[in-house]
Amino acid sequence: MKEGVYAMPLNLSQKLIAAHLSEGAGGQLPQPGAEIYLTIDQTLTHDITAVMAYLAFETLGLERVRTECSVSYLDHNLLYVDSKTPDDHIYLQSIAQKYGIYLSRPGNGICHAVHTARFAIPGKSVLGTDSHTTHGGAVAMLAIGAGGMDVATVMAGLPYRTKMPEIIKVELKGTLRPGTSAKDIVLEMLRRLTVKGGVGKIFEYTGPGAAALEVPERCTIANMGAELGATTSIFAADEMVRRFFAAQGRESDFVPLAPDAGCVYDDEMEIDLSGLEPLAACPDMPDHVMQVRDVPRRPVQQVYIGSCTNASYADIKKAALVLKGRSVHPDVSLTVSVSTRQIFRQLLDEGVIADLVDSGARITECACGPCCGIGQAPPTGGISVRTSNRNFKGRGGTADAQLYLVSPEVAAATAVAGTLVHPGEVLEDLTGLTEIREPATYHVDDSMILPPPADGTALEIRRGPNIQPLPVNTPLPGRVEAQVSLKAGDHISTDDITPANAQFSSMRSNIPLIAEYAYSRYDPDFVARAKAMGVSIIVGGENYGQGSSREHAAITPMFLGVRMVLAKSFARIHRNNLINHGVLPVMFENLQDYDAIAQGHRLVLEDAPAQVRSGRLELRNLDTGAAIAARHDLTADEQGIVLAGGQLAHIKAQTQQG
Repeated sequence: MKEGVYAMPLNLSQKLIAAHLSEGAGGQLPQPGAEIYLTIDQTLTHDITAVMAYLAFETLGLERVRTECSVSYLDHNLLYVDSKTPDDHIYLQSIAQKYGIYLSRPGNGICHAVHTARFAIPGKSVLGTDSHTTHGGAVAMLAIGAGGMDVATVMAGLPYRTKMPEIIKVELKGTLRPGTSAKDIVLEMLRRLTVKGGVGKIFEYTGPGAAALEVPERCTIANMGAELGATTSIFAADEMVRRFFAAQGRESDFVPLAPDAGCVYDDEMEIDLSGLEPLAACPDMPDHVMQVRDVPRRPVQQVYIGSCTNASYADIKKAALVLKGRSVHPDVSLTVSVSTRQIFRQLLDEGVIADLVDSGARITECACGPCCGIGQAPPTGGISVRTSNRNFKGRGGTADAQLYLVSPEVAAATAVAGTLVHPGEVLEDLTGLTEIREPATYHVDDSMILPPPADGTALEIRRGPNIQPLPVNTPLPGRVEAQVSLKAGDHISTDDITPANAQFSSMRSNIPLIAEYAYSRYDPDFVARAKAMGVSIIVGGENYGQGSSREHAAITPMFLGVRMVLAKSFARIHRNNLINHGVLPVMFENLQDYDAIAQGHRLVLEDAPAQVRSGRLELRNLDTGAAIAARHDLTADEQGIVLAGGQLAHIKAQTQQG
């Protein structure tokens, strides 16, 4: 970390931001909401978001990435339903070799878990094409999720554009009781704050309760900070982090980092861990949180233990302890996915995998898969209890299934009981769960991480027929007149816009193809309607675009002619993705105007460039004659990007100058 001179003691988040500001602030940190530019040390991508990022990077004409370390993970879609995904993986491997990027091969593990174990360094910054890149905050990294265009930008050596967040101190006091876990801490955060509660904020976890959490437990909390809408979450690099790095054989990479004594925060909150009970996020939102004891008893058809959120060594061992000597309920399908090959090998050697198999569990690949609807879809109208991080409608691959999010202990107990239960109803003595800890030494084998050659300029990029060029928008016209192609409600997720399953994920390198399925679950007629309109506007409610970082949710509407999204509010990453692809995100000045607009209404924005530069806009509804006051929070640079039709031409000009 580079050092700065500041007049006041800094909290840890401020230290990390100050160390990565691309331009000095004259001894003063920017105020919350101010535009900032951050230098990025590391990047990560995964297979179903990476292709768009690398297609953008290819256009820049650079011979090599300009980050300290960039890693490409093949970990999401390992269910090869046809040739598209293996072709994508071959393309990504050749890109990595050519441009100086490490490649984690299929089967090596889930990107966030592998990256934290093998590449993370306290004090460094990482930007990833996945909203759960925040996982790395568990080891005091400035870890932020973004769209592919943003990651292409920083791989080109340019800073990451964002806004200075508020820093919220979360003091954890007390001790978790047997049967409760780190998952319950973050579910309690969601219960209190909702899925919008973290927008524009960093949560910095402190106190004796935080210090007692092992790194994978911290990862669960930092990871699911994305569900709060947070920019990121951060823990100190303390003795517990040092032990983790030592266990990985990487103690030399450990750097102690903590907030300064006497530092201040924008706000503070407190959680007494001793008062927590096992919790469940109920359908269809991560913030629909109840105590497990209070959830109505209904038959469960599926249990999934896995994902980047809860598939660590200790997570799987705790689930196995609940299952040991018991059988999975005959009406339940139990699937277990270990987060990394490293951990799988360790659990295999210790006989833990055998215990799971003996109980009736099915073991799948070390991959994301079921979490994002790639394999293991629930049955029609089924109930699936999962340890993953999202439970939006359709998230598991079945439109009418109901997903509950819980800890591994609760999931395992549910698999035995056949209905959602407190682990104490299956395992009489819960104290054994508290005795399970991470190992003193991990099984280290990096043979499935391919380092790039010293010089890849002569290498040829291999691209299959499904990989199509990245569409580029046109500049914003002087007058925008368009019909409303979609009137959407609150909390539209990127899963609603671009569905995720094995079939759809294999299409993500082909925008013309996947655009045919935009909003297909939410409104099956959207694509035909948008095509008929030619140019259109989407109207949305609160928190439009929440969830995954997938920029396809911005690119496919743009490809279909959407020039503007007029919403009550936006999720951070999706807002940025719209800007990067030249779609204007604007918000209602008066929320009641939302009710007066109907699908099919014709809206007009006169002198669009001038109104965009002013920050205040007035649209007219040509069908009702009403004026609609709107505003945006775009910075001057963001305004220029939208007016130009997107970020690609902008960053190409910058890299050519540099």
